Amino acid sequence: MNIKNAQKEVDNWINAHGVRYFNELTNMAQLTEEVGEVARIIARRYGEQSEKESDKNKDLGEELSDVMFVVLCLANQTGIDLQEAFDKKMDKKTKRDHNRHHNNEKLK
Repeated sequence: MNIKNAQKEVDNWINAHGVRYFNELTNMAQLTEEVGEVARIIARRYGEQSEKESDKNKDLGEELSDVMFVVLCLANQTGIDLQEAFDKKMDKKTKRDHNRHHNNEKLK
């Protein structure tokens, strides 16, 4: 599925199952909360913090999908074509960063 289709799927879900989109500020707070849940899993599972018993069954993929869902909501409600924006960003990063990363001694 491409990003454009994902945006449409989220919009269809909101229209079929939700009352409406939460407002942008609520969705921004929701996004922050979801990113925090991803950070907690990463910090405890891959970082130096001890993983609590209650965190061991947390699904990182599910939490990342929560982040993606809210990002798609924000894009929809603000009129952003995220596929177009992502393609533009990848082109920019490709042109700007190709040699920079290959020449980074810390990555070798």
